[in-house]
Amino acid sequence: MTATLAVGQAVPVAPPAPPVPPPIQDGATPPRPDPELLRWVPGPVRCADGPVEAAPIRRPGNTLRYGSGPATQAPVELRFAIAADGRPVSIDRAPGGYRYHPDDLLPALAASRFPAAARRDCSITYSPVSTPLGEAPVAELVSYTINPRSGRLPREGWDRIRPAGNCADRPRPGALMRAMPDFRNIAGTPGVQDWSLVAYDTDAAGKPTGVRAVEGTGNRALDAASVKAMRASRFSGGARTGCVYPYWRTADTLPAPPMPDAVAAPSPTCPDGRDWAKAPTLTFPEPYRRRRIEGWAIVRYDVAPWGEIGNLTVVAAEPTADFGRQATQMLRMARLKPSAQGRSGCIDRVKFVMTPADAPPADPDDAARFY
Repeated sequence: MTATLAVGQAVPVAPPAPPVPPPIQDGATPPRPDPELLRWVPGPVRCADGPVEAAPIRRPGNTLRYGSGPATQAPVELRFAIAADGRPVSIDRAPGGYRYHPDDLLPALAASRFPAAARRDCSITYSPVSTPLGEAPVAELVSYTINPRSGRLPREGWDRIRPAGNCADRPRPGALMRAMPDFRNIAGTPGVQDWSLVAYDTDAAGKPTGVRAVEGTGNRALDAASVKAMRASRFSGGARTGCVYPYWRTADTLPAPPMPDAVAAPSPTCPDGRDWAKAPTLTFPEPYRRRRIEGWAIVRYDVAPWGEIGNLTVVAAEPTADFGRQATQMLRMARLKPSAQGRSGCIDRVKFVMTPADAPPADPDDAARFY
C-alpha cells in the first residue's frame, strides 16, 4: 500500500494491523468458524503399465467443514486393479497408517470407469480442497444440497446458488401444483445420483416462464424432463424472478463383479450349513446403499466348541475391501450353537444385494445374504 504526497512522490506505508478479536469470557462458547465446502479432488491414475485416463473418475459427496485440522488436510491414496471391462476392482486404502477419509471415497471410485483393458497395481490420490461458501462453484453447492450429510446448507451457500431476483423474498412462493418427471422413463447412471437444477421466473398467475436447466450431472434426458415438469407446475406469490429448483434421480444399481465359484478347498472339520445360536445381522453398508452398489465377500473363520467365532480372515471381496470389513463385522457379532470339537477353516460367501428400486413395499429391506 502507498500514500501519495505529491505528484510523482510516494512513500511506503505499513498495512494496518489486523483487528484483535475480543477475549472469550470464562464459560463462554467460542464463535463457530465460518463453514467451507470440502471437496475431494482426484489426481492422476497410474498402473503398472503406465498412466490411465478415466471416463469419468467419480468424486465422493461434498461436505461442510468448520475450522481447520490435520485430519482433513492429508491426501488419501487408494490402490486398485482394473478389470477387462474397465471397471475398478479390489479397491482399498493404501497401506501405511490411518488417514481420515470420507466413507464415500471408495464407493465413488467403484462407480468410476476406465478404458476397457485389464490393468494391475493401480493407484490414485484424492486431495481435500476447502472453499468458502461464497466462492464455491454453484454446481458443487447444489450437489451438496441433494445429499446434505453435514447439515443444512448455510445462507451463504444459498445466496451463491440463487440468481438475482425476488423469488426468495418473504412471503415466499408456495407450490400450488408441483409436477414431477416420470423417472421410470429416464435412464439413470449406475452408482451415481443424477440431478438437474432448473431456473425460472413466474408471471402474475404463478406460471413458470423462462424455464431452463442451468446446472446438473449431464443427464440430458433428466434435464429435458425437469424443464417440462417445471413448466407444468404452478405457484402462489404472483410475479417472481430468480427462482431455482433441483430435480434428482436415484442411482441405478451397480451389480457386483462376478463371484468365483471356489477359492479354497472345503474344510473336513466345517461341513456346509450353519446351526446358528445367534445368526448374523444382515446389513448393507450404508455408503454403498446410497449409491446402490452391490458387492460380495468370502470369509474364513474358526469356531470354538462353545460357539464363538474367531480367526476371521477375508479371503476375497469386491469391488472394494469395505464389503469384506462389513462381512467380518457381522460375523463377529454372531455365534453358533456349541459343539463337541468346534470347527476350523469354515468359509462363508456373503452377497450384498440391493432390493430392486421398483419392488413392492412389502419386500424385505436391502440386506446382505449368506450363500
